[in-house]
This record gives sequence, C-alpha cells and structure tokens, in this order.
Amino acid sequence: MIVVGSGVIGLTTAVVLAERGRRVRVWTREPAERATSAVAGALWWPYRIEPEALAGEWALRSLSVYEELAERPGTTGVRMVDGVLAGSRLDEQGPWAARVPGLRAATAEEYAGVGLRARLPLIDMPVHLRWLRERFTAAGGTVESRTVTDLARVTAPVVVNCAGLGARALVPDPAVRPVRGQLVITENPGLDSWIVASDAIAGTSTYVFPQPDRLVLGGTTEEDDWSLTPDPAAAARIVERCTALRPEIAGARVLGHLVGLRPVRTPVRLEREVRADGRVVVHHYGHGGAGVTVAWGCAREAAALAGGEDPAPAC
Repeated sequence: MIVVGSGVIGLTTAVVLAERGRRVRVWTREPAERATSAVAGALWWPYRIEPEALAGEWALRSLSVYEELAERPGTTGVRMVDGVLAGSRLDEQGPWAARVPGLRAATAEEYAGVGLRARLPLIDMPVHLRWLRERFTAAGGTVESRTVTDLARVTAPVVVNCAGLGARALVPDPAVRPVRGQLVITENPGLDSWIVASDAIAGTSTYVFPQPDRLVLGGTTEEDDWSLTPDPAAAARIVERCTALRPEIAGARVLGHLVGLRPVRTPVRLEREVRADGRVVVHHYGHGGAGVTVAWGCAREAAALAGGEDPAPAC
C-alpha cells in the first residue's frame, strides 16, 4: 500500500494503516518539514471545512487523541493551552461544540467583549510531524522520496492520495485550490495563552499562538494566491493587528516569516475509487487550514476505505 504525501494528513493516515499491520510506504516529493503542514499555526478548531457535520465528528475524534498526546508535549509537540476566540458565540457553532470539554462564554476579565474561552490543543508542527514520521517508521513503515505525476503509474493494489494541493494536477481536480497564509514568528515576551479574532467586514483573521520558544502571529487568507514569498507589508499589518490584541508583543524581535498554501476543497474529498484494473485509490485531500484539527478522525475513515479491520487505538 502506498500513501502519496507526507503532510499531517498523509503521515497520520500512514500511521493508522501501519499500526493495523498493513505494509505501508509513503511517497513524498519533499520531506514533511517542508510541507504546508509544517508552517500551520495549528490550533485545534474546525476552521472553514465542509461538510460541517462530518468535519465536526472528525475533529472530536482527533481532539480525544490530542488530549492524550498532550501528556507528552516535548515528544509529540502537542500541548493543551487556554485561550479566547474573540467575537465567537456558542450558538454560532455546530453541534460538535457542545461536546468540547470546558468550552464556554468568556468572562469580562478574560476578554473585554463577546468571546469563547477554551483549553484546546496547540501543536508545534515541526515537532509533531517529526514524531508522526518516527511513529510511522517504528510501526514498520517506510518513507521514500518520490515525485508522483500520474496515479496510474503508482504500482500498488491500494493507493491513498493525500497529495493536498498537489491533487489539483495529480488527479486532476480543479476544485482543490490554494488559500495563502502568511505568518510572522517573533520572540515570546512571556505569553502563555492564545487568542484568535476574526473580522468578517475586513476579511481578516488575527491570531497569537505561544509556542515554547516563540510566538506565531497570523495571518492572511488570500484565495487562489500561489505566491510563497513573504509580503513585508502584510507582515507589518499582522504584527500591528496582533499587537492591538496583545500589547506585550510591541517590540518583540522578529525571528522569521512563513508562508503556506492551504489545500482547500469544498467539500473535502474522502472517497474510495475502484479503477478499471481493480486497483483501489482512496482520495483524501482538501482539508484547508483544518487538516491538523481533523487529522486522526478522517485518517481512520480513510484507513477503513482502504480496506481491513478497524485500527488499533491511536494512543
């Protein structure tokens, strides 16, 4: 069995399959450290992903895994961190929100305005991707540097297509498209909680995510923009918006800039295709900025579509 792609969706799916006893190879054009997943802000939250009902279930299943992984943050990169979703209300969320432990309206002391308070998984993606790869190889899987340009040439009875944005040309599927996200990385002046604020009128989403050794400031949502070059003007606006939320950021030294292209498809494609020659292709892509949020839930579904019994417990 071959899994195409080594982002968080590809590696998580490969882990689930390998731990079920399947012989799995991951074919990837570039290492996970250079995948879009590596530059994700990576707060657990079902963000702009459809179908909403399925995404909510995938997210909740993933949440239970991340809660356990957070017991080993230095190894897995997963921590449970308190924060505020500014401008959000409980009655605006889907049915899944009622099953998120501790999710509630923020008090006036926690946020001067309408918002939700929660303790959610915040994931250090370079650490997490490395851990996923190590867990996969420990289960007997192998990672190979291979560029796939035609699924028909992948010689395996079962192929799981986790190519992300690459599926646009590989399938081909013009419904998957990029939504560009830019981040600014700064020193952490001592913040230990996150905040996310969306402005529907301005079309911006501003967030501050504290990692152990840095702050991740965001962001942008530029649809159909393929540029991977950081925009200095956009970076300045990100820092300005984040400083308005958390004044402690003012003067924090900038450590770097990151750009990623979220692979958005409406809805996510997660389906089994049986080709004329009898080979099976499981398409599993288009998760946009919510790939980390739904990774474990939809990986288990993709694994079931690939055939075989249910996977062993994820932790």
